[in-house]
Amino acid sequence: MRFLAIALFALLAACSPAKDGGESGQAPAIAPILTREDAEDPWTFARPEEARVSHVALDLDLDFARQLVAGTATLDVVADKGVDTLVLDGNGLAIAGVTDEAGNKLAFTVGEHVDGKGEPITIAIGDARKVVVAYSAKDAPALQWLAPEQTAGGKQPYLFSQGQPTLNRTWIPTQDSPGIRQSWEARITAPKELTVVMSALAQGEPEDAGEGKRAFRFKMDKPVAPYLIAIAAGDIVFRELGPRTGVWTEPAMIDAAASELADTEAMVEAAEKLYGPYRWGRYDVIVLPPSFPYGGMENPTMTFLTPTFIAGDKSLTGLVAHELAHSWSGNLVTNANWADSWLNEGVTSYFENRIVEQIYGPRRAAQEAALSFADMEEAIAENGSDSMVTALHLPPEQADPEGGSSGVIYDKGATFLRTVEKIVGREKFDAWLRNWFDGHAFQPATSGLFLEDMRANLVKGDEDLERQLMLDDWVYKPGLPANSWRPDPAAFAEVDAAATAYARDHAIDTAAWGKWSTAERLRFIAKLPRQLDKGQLGALDKALGLSQSGNNEILFAWLELALANRYQPAVPVAENFLSRIGRAKFVVPLYKEMMAQDGWGEPIARALYARTRGGYHAVTRGGVDAVVR
Repeated sequence: MRFLAIALFALLAACSPAKDGGESGQAPAIAPILTREDAEDPWTFARPEEARVSHVALDLDLDFARQLVAGTATLDVVADKGVDTLVLDGNGLAIAGVTDEAGNKLAFTVGEHVDGKGEPITIAIGDARKVVVAYSAKDAPALQWLAPEQTAGGKQPYLFSQGQPTLNRTWIPTQDSPGIRQSWEARITAPKELTVVMSALAQGEPEDAGEGKRAFRFKMDKPVAPYLIAIAAGDIVFRELGPRTGVWTEPAMIDAAASELADTEAMVEAAEKLYGPYRWGRYDVIVLPPSFPYGGMENPTMTFLTPTFIAGDKSLTGLVAHELAHSWSGNLVTNANWADSWLNEGVTSYFENRIVEQIYGPRRAAQEAALSFADMEEAIAENGSDSMVTALHLPPEQADPEGGSSGVIYDKGATFLRTVEKIVGREKFDAWLRNWFDGHAFQPATSGLFLEDMRANLVKGDEDLERQLMLDDWVYKPGLPANSWRPDPAAFAEVDAAATAYARDHAIDTAAWGKWSTAERLRFIAKLPRQLDKGQLGALDKALGLSQSGNNEILFAWLELALANRYQPAVPVAENFLSRIGRAKFVVPLYKEMMAQDGWGEPIARALYARTRGGYHAVTRGGVDAVVR
């Protein structure tokens, strides 16, 4: 039996978009009703149907010497009359005290630690609807503190955060669930030599805060998921890319970063033409030190990027298109819980490819879509086509914040939307998807709501179209539905022929390799025989310059193949790569590959990880810890 979650929820009504220059105040296409079973997030202690946080005001100091943030979080609370308890999420926070707005002490308790969730912070708020939490957070897993020698400049320390999915509760006491959207503001003090940026618009110039520090102010006036609050501080500089776009990074990296990101303003314009106005004011990016654990993080107004996307030829800027697309799918309309992560990542992966098509042409877009399809097929094969982890909507046993498979959440999600587009036509599909973003702007969503909207505004009672689309099969069933879109074999015809020729007679066409795109080179490596001897690997490496590749995606693909075949000359290359790069996508699989080689790779992996572990972000460490036990 399904119950209406009248309060979260009612959160939908409370998070309905305010007027935003006349662009985002449109009424939803259908009533935004979420059911409790769809919308409930089991990975938060919060009880938003009773009392929820609607706004967070941070006043924090960054202490680099002690690797600690300390100060206050002032929380605006929405609750019915008579509700006298507020429950927050915390994980390792040291709570010094809680007061109401007038400074009166409020009783609170910090509950027992629960793995995967942290600790509940329960506050007796009485009639108070503004709560001030004084606290500190030391060694928070969301925050990575870098010593000067870990930066490009080598002179100043650096700090950056990574909040998704549930790490922000390690440095901010709030209700840390994607369905509980909150506006926020911050005042941050830091050593005067450093510049602070956050995922919100800066409010004026930095102010002198005394004691050798400056204060920076930021404001996000739109309700966002709590994981989207982000911070970075270091010796960073800014360069304009366009009227509303720019890049921050260390001075030593600014030229390379700005060159690689030259198409950013054009990407924003292309995205707007596809699916409506960009609603966040500015779209800036920060290129972080290489220990950043992800390719990118779509924090509003300030995308966080790994430097590993810099290849010198813009061949990896699909990553930028992906994070930009999140400004609509993920930031504007957000999965209400982690069972529906595909609503963020799958929709975004589809949108990313459409931006790439607009900026770089149909050929590149088709090739990148084909690589995505191959990743999906691999994920389904690895997990089993009857495994529920290959469904888009994850069942409870798979739906933890880090659950699921990227080949499903990202790639099957994108394939689903390509299938719908193929069946209904691009013009009709684009109109519906734009309406989805407009109608549910600044709101959480579920798979059920997504399909309800699609049926109401795209299918419109057409029973034949309903049968063709197989919507429930895509979202709720495992494997790949029979109606799936499939890539055009011509996208990689030349590359696949070259891979077949190599498998037959080990012929290496260096001239063809020289003119291939990154996608084509990745396809060729993926199509090579998985078992190769030392001589064959050496010939490939010498002819194609694989170990010297400046493209990190190609270098990673090569190292994965070489290590799987116990190719000793690749070991120092892998050691160098894993010592300077912290991106989990690269790091975890390479350690996994070495650990799988008993008696050869395992001791190499253990010795290397003993040296490199301290330089990785907590996200990457967690992934490698599970492999190098």
